[in-house]
Amino acid sequence: MPVPKPRSGLVLALFGPTASGKTAVAEALADRTGGEVVSADAMQAYRGLPLITNQPDRPTLLVGVWPLDHDGSVGEYQRLAHAAIDELLTAGRVPVVAGGTGLYLRAALAELELPPPPAPGARQRWEAVYDSDPAGAHAVLAGRDPTAAAAVHAHDRRRVVRALELAEVGASLAPAQERLWSGETRHPTLICGLAVPKDVLERRIELRADAMLAAGAADEARRALAGGISRTAAQALGLRDLADLPAEQARAAVILRTRRYAAYQRKWMRRIPGIVMIEADRPAKETADAILEVARARQQLPARRTE
Repeated sequence: MPVPKPRSGLVLALFGPTASGKTAVAEALADRTGGEVVSADAMQAYRGLPLITNQPDRPTLLVGVWPLDHDGSVGEYQRLAHAAIDELLTAGRVPVVAGGTGLYLRAALAELELPPPPAPGARQRWEAVYDSDPAGAHAVLAGRDPTAAAAVHAHDRRRVVRALELAEVGASLAPAQERLWSGETRHPTLICGLAVPKDVLERRIELRADAMLAAGAADEARRALAGGISRTAAQALGLRDLADLPAEQARAAVILRTRRYAAYQRKWMRRIPGIVMIEADRPAKETADAILEVARARQQLPARRTE
């Protein structure tokens, strides 16, 4: 018996930790609804790292859209995602937005008021300030943006530097975080989180690492680093471990980093407003059917917007 399609104009969104099965479930949803998958993964947006970023074999919107030497941004991704989603809806098709980068998922679904870009050279300058005196850099932040300083630990180099960049152009890290977790979406949207037991997820992560190494991920990493690669693309999980370490050490490092990232993603998932948790320790088609049953039950799902 076919599963009824959700009503016209509904966006289906999937979030879950690495190895939770997002790609397979998203593709099953697209097949059942006549829709198309829109990626919300920061690293899959780059060409040249298909193994390391676990890019799907099936053509997917916003996968491989940037060269490795491009410094991608959330703002640029948001424009691309909005255009892709709107085009699908205009054609009467269901956008299935799927990914494990929480900020990119929110950017695809909502109208995030993103801060202005930093001044040229600001990041390198503030990184040098932080590296010479972390406590001093945090004190500078406290003087310029006390709210952000209270929310960012002095030992968190990345966020202290980012907060200083924003303060320099008259923006703040704190308001951006508040906007991020609002419940607004541009279109009626059902957001589902994929729940997989921790032990199952960890085993899948190990299997994925083994498959990635066997397919030649170390060579892929070396080729990427030998060419021009942007600061943003170089953040791909395990890239330098795979390029620099012997195979067994690289495997252990990738698994450890991936497990830590999966734990971080689970924290993000719990904070997404209105998320519906779906048991995903089963075949992808069954998970997709469960999501569509929820969508059918919410035929009158309103757009979550505030006036």
